[in-house]
Amino acid sequence: MRLGIINRGVGLAALVALLGAVAPLALAPLTQAQTQPAPVTRYLGTVTAINGDTLTVKTDAGQMNTVEVPSTAQLKRITPGQTDLSKAEALDFGSIANGDRVLVNLDPNATGATPQALRVIAIKQADVAQKQQTEAAQWNQGVHGLVKSVDAAAGVIQVNMRVGAVSKEVAVNTTSSTVLKRYAPGSVRFDQALPAPITSIQPGDQLWARGTKSADGSSIAADGIVSGSFLSIAGTILSTDTTASTLTVKDLATKKPATVHITADAQMRRLPDTMAAVLAARLKSGAAGGAGSGQGAGGTGQAGSGTGNGAGGGAPRNFNQAGGGGGRMDLETVLERAPLIQLSALQKGEAVMIVATEDASGVSAVKLLAGVEPLLEAPQAQDLLSNWSLSSGDSAAGVE
Repeated sequence: MRLGIINRGVGLAALVALLGAVAPLALAPLTQAQTQPAPVTRYLGTVTAINGDTLTVKTDAGQMNTVEVPSTAQLKRITPGQTDLSKAEALDFGSIANGDRVLVNLDPNATGATPQALRVIAIKQADVAQKQQTEAAQWNQGVHGLVKSVDAAAGVIQVNMRVGAVSKEVAVNTTSSTVLKRYAPGSVRFDQALPAPITSIQPGDQLWARGTKSADGSSIAADGIVSGSFLSIAGTILSTDTTASTLTVKDLATKKPATVHITADAQMRRLPDTMAAVLAARLKSGAAGGAGSGQGAGGTGQAGSGTGNGAGGGAPRNFNQAGGGGGRMDLETVLERAPLIQLSALQKGEAVMIVATEDASGVSAVKLLAGVEPLLEAPQAQDLLSNWSLSSGDSAAGVE
């Protein structure tokens, strides 16, 4: 909503794949009389500090490690997505910078107080950013919408894509080489999406497709797809619990209370009163795609997204285009630029619109929009919610 920080997921797969390739450097043959040395340890992480020839690396598990990099250590640089170590380039220690992703192999025979590296393989932060920009362009030229039907045998998925106030049906064509992934339970992060067959895609699912569009835009030959099933809840707040990070809402559709977990990844925004009134008027008049002259939102640039971390460059965006030029904006941009709020800012009785996931742990909000009282008076409000971009900040990894 693709919820900017540099996505740690980009390049992580490449480094993980290299774990097998990056075996301990050859040691002297052992005789029976010798003692087997301790196994070489290795870890993945992000460089957070450099002091002389020593790196501080924060692993993905949050552990801080300090490692000395002697002149004898082998330093290599690979590009994001690369898994063939033979194509790695030599790297000078002075080229390593904070924010770079590194795979560190430790020397099991080092005797100093500080662990020493045998080998450091790095993915430069600048390379990650460039990859994200490239992926962003690819996703932005693709398709995002709600699944209408799935023909698994033919490999064709019909998707309703919102273009302004009009819903356009697009055929997403897949082949055996199309990478199919599905959001993990309770997650909307692309980097956490898991491989899944086409049969897992169901009508009503949200779907992102990347590939080559036909000349008339009626179909796309997809090389990558990410799909997921999400709940849309519109209702009024019954209570909030900041300690438990939950919100209880009276669902206007079911007339029943629903408890929603507000996780750290949830994005919460409030529409200004004026903008809510403008959007409601446009929904009622059938011009939901536009937000007028951009009042209060400014510009026509790509929407930010995520959990306050920003889009990070690689996340696809929703195609609720208003059309035209000048100050006109797509609906997603307006929603994404509404001010961020905290759970404590929500009051009993106010109306909210929520996009959520559901798994064994319950219902968890992905996006929550407050200040929507005028919108709920428009019949099209639920459709607006369903088509709100679900991309999130750390989604830049995309589909390899």
